[in-house]
Amino acid sequence: MESPKGRKMAYINNRVVHDADSHTMELPNWYDEFGTEKVKKVFRKRFAKSLVGSLESLEAMAELHKQEEYRTLNEKEIMLRKNYQALGAFDGHDRSEAIDHLGVATQLVFPTSPNVWLEDLEHRDDMEFLYETASATNRSQIAFCDKDERLFPVCYVPLADLEKAPVAAKEALEFGAKALLIPWACPKNHSTSHVDLDKVWAQAQEAEVPILFHVGVADRVLPLAHKNNGMPPVTDFHGGEENFRSISYMAISSGPMQALSLLILDGVLDRFSKLKIGVIELGSVWVPGFMRQLDSAFEAFGRHEERLQKLELKPSEYIERQVRVTPYPTEPTDWIINEAGTDIFMFSSDYPHVEGGRNPMARFEKATKELSETDQDKFFRRNFEDLMGSAF
Repeated sequence: MESPKGRKMAYINNRVVHDADSHTMELPNWYDEFGTEKVKKVFRKRFAKSLVGSLESLEAMAELHKQEEYRTLNEKEIMLRKNYQALGAFDGHDRSEAIDHLGVATQLVFPTSPNVWLEDLEHRDDMEFLYETASATNRSQIAFCDKDERLFPVCYVPLADLEKAPVAAKEALEFGAKALLIPWACPKNHSTSHVDLDKVWAQAQEAEVPILFHVGVADRVLPLAHKNNGMPPVTDFHGGEENFRSISYMAISSGPMQALSLLILDGVLDRFSKLKIGVIELGSVWVPGFMRQLDSAFEAFGRHEERLQKLELKPSEYIERQVRVTPYPTEPTDWIINEAGTDIFMFSSDYPHVEGGRNPMARFEKATKELSETDQDKFFRRNFEDLMGSAF
């Protein structure tokens, strides 16, 4: 459909929609401005070992995106080009044009390769390098997003060191983070709910900035022995270092379920009643059963555990009040919402990742068509605005 000026209408053009999940696609020079020499050197080595392409081919991408012949198709192929081929994959100015063509009101912007890297560093022993890398990542992410107020930068706060974590959170907020990303699986040596991390939650709550979980290396929550099945390795459809497969998909819910269980049952969401949690690109088909399981645990152990007796709400009610989740386009979103309620779930595109698909809006509109207009607006708009607090 053409607009009055002869331009095609944006991909989304019939309602206000916020995108709770988008990404940068980092080139090998991503850390050149903000990284230390060690960070820059190690990051380039990671690319040399990865499956996403040679250093030369990726660096040539920047030149490809400058070519007029390539750019003339930016609007037409906004949902067809994926990963490094996509408009605004690694250039903040181009991302502004991409937002225009996509038609979303705002986007949360996560890193891609640094997510995997930082998660790996969380479980190693060099804390200085971990926090040094996180700081450089956050500065780079904010620099990408500062071209357009519609882009909300997500900054990573490692939890591996209980003393350094609050300092990293303070720095990220001072940089201008709109959300704080923490490991989606439990840190190496302590719980996500450790009392010393209250200093992190307090800062986020005061700033009205959400805490986010995002999918990382799914195999981290699987025993290594699962690969030893006597059969050839299964190739993934992603083609990158995430190496996502069906068994990975079946395991990813265990990370957020464990983390949310700790935050709820250990009283973190009770003590910080205005703190919001986003569970991003981790699916949501598990949420209805998880809410019921939390309440079952509360009923079974409440008489014996003092921590449960201190809770003001049923565990599932903390989910309803403080947790927001993005379904995958391929999940039965209508069933999920009917089972768990209309206040929890949000739209996301995963732009420009290939797994986001070519038409997530159509899938989600079909899945929510039986909802009232008010509840549809919650899914596409209001629940995200509730999550993001001070961003609005």
